Amino acid sequence: MAATSFFHPQYEALGRSELEALQMERLRETLRQCMNSPFYRKRFEDSRISPQDIRSLDDIVKIPFTTKQDLREHYPFGLCTVPLSEVVRLHSSSGTTGTPTVILHTKRDLEQWADAVARCLYMVGLRPGDVFQNTSGYGMFTGGLGFQYGAERLGLLTVPAAAGNTKRQIKFITDFGTTAIHAIPSYAGRLYEVMEEMGIDPRRDTKLKTLVIGAEPHSEEQRRRIEEMLGVKAYNSFGMSEMCGPGVAFECLEQNGLHIWEDYYIVEIVDPVTLEPVPDGEVGELVLTTINREAMPLLRYRTRDLTRILSGECPCGRHHKRLDRMKGRSDDMMILKGVNIFPIQIETILMQFPELGNEYLITLTNKDANDRMTVEVELREFSDDYPKLQALTKEITRQLKDEILVTPEVRLVPKGSIPTGEGKAVRVKDLRKTLI
Repeated sequence: MAATSFFHPQYEALGRSELEALQMERLRETLRQCMNSPFYRKRFEDSRISPQDIRSLDDIVKIPFTTKQDLREHYPFGLCTVPLSEVVRLHSSSGTTGTPTVILHTKRDLEQWADAVARCLYMVGLRPGDVFQNTSGYGMFTGGLGFQYGAERLGLLTVPAAAGNTKRQIKFITDFGTTAIHAIPSYAGRLYEVMEEMGIDPRRDTKLKTLVIGAEPHSEEQRRRIEEMLGVKAYNSFGMSEMCGPGVAFECLEQNGLHIWEDYYIVEIVDPVTLEPVPDGEVGELVLTTINREAMPLLRYRTRDLTRILSGECPCGRHHKRLDRMKGRSDDMMILKGVNIFPIQIETILMQFPELGNEYLITLTNKDANDRMTVEVELREFSDDYPKLQALTKEITRQLKDEILVTPEVRLVPKGSIPTGEGKAVRVKDLRKTLI
């Protein structure tokens, strides 16, 4: 691939040895920066290590993990490594279940973040002249401003539509000639449903060609269904507020894994129970160390996201490691009758049936000390052919049992029966009560 195909050829085209040399250089500087943080100074003292003990990338395992709980316990500025007078923005989680987490940014941090997002969008073929519509919420949520500044850095005409009001979103798409859109997978399906209701054919009546999806674990089957519905190519995006936001890892045109920008991050995959490293190709918890951040670098941050490093070289010419799509989160795992189950396993089966719509809900209950799973899934079209529906229910149940090793109760419900919102889809309701 020619250098002109890279947004940042000086970093994207680096070979493995060059990348690792750059990582080590930036890691040393990051460790020095972290010593300005009371949190990390104490963490290193308690562990009886110093930055000088990290002499190679392999030595990173000597550093203790950083967790979301650490951020909460030292809320709001306990991990800051620069004077607050140098901080120009903060982002925060919603904090609906406890103390929120706060991430701080200097002016340079924001510039580097915008560059990373621009690099991602360029990688999937977007160029000046494209119209980029962002359906993420703006404000504390990083998906809004993160994509906004990245798209502007690339020179795209941006439509900061924000979340909600689907009919208005569709009006913007048709009126402004939107060619690229960012949406979570469940909302992409909702856009198509409303287009159908309005008599709009996205292939005929819009200029959409590129969809950026992320924020929700989703199956390959769901991605392909979205592509077929909207007539686009859909590219997976991975980001999290603790790592800045969007722009951490992104698919290229090959759609064969997410390139994670190793000039920004050091990547580890560990067993979520033992916390020991796992071999490349084995699924484990993603652990990231930031090496290109001033205000609030994080060392060995446990993301709780489950993925694996893909082997082999990508035809696109980039040598940055590739991550598989996120399998879910270690804290999203359901345990039913002693079996570990992830929602994405169920989605993978459901999306294979053309008779089914995009919305489903998994409900876990407990009766007489017996755990039960109910899977409600919407039909794509109304049907009163009960023998056919019974046969379909039986086949879905069989395939789910083969996949998750327990037998759920499957209920086929009319389209629109499962409540949806503008944010991330709620896929699991655990109504079980602990038995004493």
